[in-house]
Amino acid sequence: MARSVTAKKSVKPGKPPYVLDEQVGFILRQVWQRHSSIFSRDIGTNLTPTQWAALSKLAETGPCSQNQLGRLTAMDVATIKGVIDRLTARGLTETSRDPEDGRRLLVSLTRAGQQLSEKVAPNALAITRETLAPLEPKEREMLMALLNKLR
Repeated sequence: MARSVTAKKSVKPGKPPYVLDEQVGFILRQVWQRHSSIFSRDIGTNLTPTQWAALSKLAETGPCSQNQLGRLTAMDVATIKGVIDRLTARGLTETSRDPEDGRRLLVSLTRAGQQLSEKVAPNALAITRETLAPLEPKEREMLMALLNKLR
């Protein structure tokens, strides 16, 4: 009896419906990791990106409520509280009751916090420049415009 041998065809898999390397979230995370590495290397002081965000926003706006600062820096209530607690422990921020609303806590920079924010600002600008360095000037503008549109 003759056996029928069927040749197995190599099935080349088609493109899967979800390719991780093509997903915006994955790409943004990789870009964030690169930026974080540059930040850690070049900030010039022992600050995390969230601590720097709080310091720089306070330097920009002046005293504001902890809740408002959280909104301005895109941090939830628990995160901004921890950031401010750590900055206050380092003598960079201070909190006080709002004279107009005693329930509200105002956060402000101390003299040391103001001095540090002024000292670190040039490093932070250099970090942004290095993060965007692979792009041409027009591409940088376009990227920032597109990212702002996605906010």
